[in-house]
Amino acid sequence: MRVYLDNAATTPVAPEVVDAMIPVLRETFGNPSSTHSFGRNAKALLETSRRTVAKHLNCAPSEIIFTSGGTEADNMAIHAAVTELGVKRIITSAIEHHAVGHTAESISHHEKVDLVLLDLDSKGNIDMRQLETLLKDGIPTLVSLMHANNEIATMIPLAEIARLCRQYGAYFHSDTVQTMGHFRFDLSELDIDFITCAAHKFHGPKGTGFLYVNKKTKVSSFIHGGAQERGLRGGTENMAGIVGLAKAMDLAYDDVEGHQQHVFELKSYMMEQLKACFPTVFFHGETDFDKALYTVLNVCLPATEKTSMLLFTLDLKGVAVSGGSACTSGATKGSHVLEGIHADMSRPNARFSFSRYTTKEEIDYALEQLRLVYQNNLS
Repeated sequence: MRVYLDNAATTPVAPEVVDAMIPVLRETFGNPSSTHSFGRNAKALLETSRRTVAKHLNCAPSEIIFTSGGTEADNMAIHAAVTELGVKRIITSAIEHHAVGHTAESISHHEKVDLVLLDLDSKGNIDMRQLETLLKDGIPTLVSLMHANNEIATMIPLAEIARLCRQYGAYFHSDTVQTMGHFRFDLSELDIDFITCAAHKFHGPKGTGFLYVNKKTKVSSFIHGGAQERGLRGGTENMAGIVGLAKAMDLAYDDVEGHQQHVFELKSYMMEQLKACFPTVFFHGETDFDKALYTVLNVCLPATEKTSMLLFTLDLKGVAVSGGSACTSGATKGSHVLEGIHADMSRPNARFSFSRYTTKEEIDYALEQLRLVYQNNLS
C-alpha cells in the first residue's frame, strides 16, 4: 500500500481538473492577446476563468492577476509595496514561507528598508500588542504574515490584523497559499491589499496561481514585456493551467464545510491514535479547528538514535510524509519554522498533511508502519 500524507507540499490533481485542461491543450491553443478568432476564443476562456475565481472570493475580476504560483505572487506583492507604495518598513515573522522571508530580507537590504520580526509564542502565534505598538509610530509599513503556517498549521487572526493595518495606514499582504481553497474568503468584507494562491495546493495544476490586488491599492507593472494581466504581468498566460485553477476552485468551494469536516476528523483521529501509541508525543503549533489549518499536523515523536532515518524508513514502507516545507528539500539545515518557535530539534519531527482524498484506512496504515518502525530497534 502507498499512502500520500504530504498534501501541504502539493496535492494530487483532481480528475475533473485534468478533464477541464485537456480540451484547452488540444483545441484552445490561441494566444489570448491575438485578435483573430483563435486568440479571441482563448481570451474568452481566460476571462471566464478570472470571473470564476472572483466569484468565489467575492471580489472584482480585475483584482485577480494570474501568476506562475504563490512564490511569484508573494514576490510581486512585497516588491510592489516597497517600490510602488513607498513602504519603508516590512513587519513579518521568522516562520514565514521563504517566498516571503527571503524576499523581505533581500529587498530590505537592497532598498534600505527596515525589517522587523514579530515575537512569537511556542505555538507560533504573533504578539498582537507588539504589532499594534509598531504600527502606531506612523512609519510607512507593509505587514506580511501568512494566513496559516505551512509547517505547524497555526493561523493568524486575519480580519483583526487587516482592521489594525487599516486603522494605522499600513499595507497588509498575507500568503494565503495554504488556506485558499480550504476556507471561504469574502474580499468585499476583508479589507486587505494582497493575498496569494497556488492552484496545486487544492488539487489544481502546478505552475499556476494568482495575486489578488485590492482595487484601492494602486500599483504598476510587476513584470515588463507585455500588456497582459491589465499591464501588471507581461507574458503569455498559461491557459490550460488557469482553466485548471478555476475548475479546482469550483470543486473546492462546492462543499468547503464538508471537506473541512472530513479532513479535521481524520486529523483528530490521528492525534488520538498517536497519543495512545506514543505517550510522550506532542504536536507543534495550534491544533484547535478555529486556530489551525485543519489539513496539517506537525508531530514531535519520541526520541530515537536514528532520527534522520525515520522519514526515509517510512518512505520505504510506502508512507510519504515530510519533515517540513518541501521548498527546502535537499537542504541539510533543519526547519526554520521549528527553530523559530524554539522546538525540540533533538527528537524526530514529522509533518502529516491531508486532503479530501485521504481515507481513514490510509491513516491506519501510516500509524501501523510508524509503530513498526519504533518496534524495530529505532527507539
